[in-house]
Amino acid sequence: MPVGQTTNVCDADRMDDKSILDTINGLVEEEHQLRSAAQSGTITNDEERQRLRALEESLDQCWDLLRRRRAAQANRQDPDSVQARPVTEVEGYLQ
Repeated sequence: MPVGQTTNVCDADRMDDKSILDTINGLVEEEHQLRSAAQSGTITNDEERQRLRALEESLDQCWDLLRRRRAAQANRQDPDSVQARPVTEVEGYLQ
């Protein structure tokens, strides 16, 4: 996934567990590319911070969706009925 691309990347209506994991892996790869670009001076620290924040939010949203889908499966419920929560809700959780 190219640097500069992550808005609502976990769309529950079109994703199964494998595609969610693929998205997570793509986001992690983008994070590595972003850090390399910052080290080489290709992007500014401000750009890096903004993109990292967006990546973290997207990763949190995708992990939340995957955990909830797996919980639904474990409880004999339809994992496809699980919807992605808004980033603002996911980011509001206490860890």
